[in-house]
Order: sequence, then structure tokens, then C-alpha cells
Amino acid sequence: MLETDKVFAGSVPENYDRHMVPLIFEPYAVDLARRAAALSPGAVLETAAGTGVVTRALAPKLPVGASYVVTDLNQPMLDYAAARQGPDSRIQWRQADALALPFEDAAFDLVCCQFGAMFFPDRTAGYREARRVLKPGGRFLFNVWDRIEENVFAHDVTNALAKIFPDDPPRFLARTPHGYHDKDLIRRDVEAAGFSHVAIETIAEQSRASSPRVPAVAYCQGTLLRNEIEARDAGKLQAATDHAEAVIKDRHGSGAVAAKIQAHVIVAMA
Repeated sequence: MLETDKVFAGSVPENYDRHMVPLIFEPYAVDLARRAAALSPGAVLETAAGTGVVTRALAPKLPVGASYVVTDLNQPMLDYAAARQGPDSRIQWRQADALALPFEDAAFDLVCCQFGAMFFPDRTAGYREARRVLKPGGRFLFNVWDRIEENVFAHDVTNALAKIFPDDPPRFLARTPHGYHDKDLIRRDVEAAGFSHVAIETIAEQSRASSPRVPAVAYCQGTLLRNEIEARDAGKLQAATDHAEAVIKDRHGSGAVAAKIQAHVIVAMA
């Protein structure tokens, strides 16, 4: 992962929430919220919350007396998430690095993280921090994307951009969001952080959009892939988006489109 792979700023938070969340994140947020609520936690910490799709799904399922601390490394993402969330006295918003959490030991029953671990520069250190702030017997619940070939629109867009920039193809999607998919490695990392009873489940869903334009804009302009495109040629963002749209249209049709997405869900005990 490059240093630029974790800077969500400018127009990225709004485009991310508007395009990426309904395209790929919502079904997994619903799944994570269901799993989290089933554990009946009284004190919850969410790390790498992004624009708050899990927060919006989980908060209504938590007890009245629960506390819910929502964090992200990127203040612009956290600000956007807080603005989207209705008033809720149980929720505290706090900018925080998942690798250096500003919380006491054994403070939470549950730590959850949706599609954030792939961005940790030291994943075992991040997992160790999650374990430190969990009470004995608490749960760490998180998910990561499977390999890019199992996530069809992301793969389509990556291949499309390789045609636009053949000498230096943008590889952000394959390198970072889809770069941490080996289940044996994930298990080793989690266990190395001191967790036990590690369970990993692979879940396939469908990514749906009203047209090929939607995933093209979502990936090219609503993720950090935009930074890579503009770094190569600031004037080619629109052309790159148009070409990605054409590739998706050729493969999936010109009307409503759907394609497979796949992720791993991990639960471990402190």
C-alpha cells in the first residue's frame, strides 16, 4: 500500500458515499450490523468507519443504554458520516488511528471494522490495538474484500484503465482494497495479535447499478483510484471514466447492470 492510498479528502467522501456505498458497501454493512447486534454489546468501537454506512445500519439495532464510539483516520470522511447520521446521544465521533487507539485497555465489548483492515500499514499492529481495547471475551468483527477477480466491476475498471495508461496502469484497486484476501494470512495475522476462535466466512453478493455509468463513476471518481488517474494525467479523468463505462457496457449491457462482489467476514475473540 502506498501512503496516498489512505488519504480520503476533497470530493472523494461525497462521491464515495453517493456512488460506492450503494454499489458495493450496503449489503455488507447490513450483514456486519446484524452480526454485531446479535452479540448484544454494551460498548462498541467502530474503526475506519468511512462515511458511516455501518454506523447507520448498526445504531438502530443497539440497546438504548449502549455506547457507540465511531472513528476514522480521515476527518473529512468522519465529518461526512456524522452529517449523515441522525441525532443520537449514544454516538461519539472521534478522529483516531486504528493502529494507535486513544482508548483505555478493556473498554469495549465489540470492535467492528468494515473494509478498513486492507488500509492498515501494519495489520497485526492494528489487530493488536483492537484486542487491547476489548474486554476479555470481547469480539473483533471485520470484513475485507476477496481477490479482485471475484469482484467483477472492480476488475473491469482496472483492466479498462490499463488500456488508457498502458505504460503505468493504475493498480490501486488490486493493490489495496483487493490486496488482502488470503484467508490463511488473515488468520495468521489475527492470531499473531493474540485473538482466538478465529472464524472466517466468505460471502458473495451482487453489485447492482442502473447503468454502466454508475460503476464507472463510482470507481474512477469515488475512490482513491481518482488520485492515481489524475497523477498520470489530470486531464484524462473524464476519458478514463468514459472508457471504463464502455468496457462495462460491452460486458454487461447498456441498461441496468449487475455483477458479483465477494468478501471475507472475520470474527475473533479477545
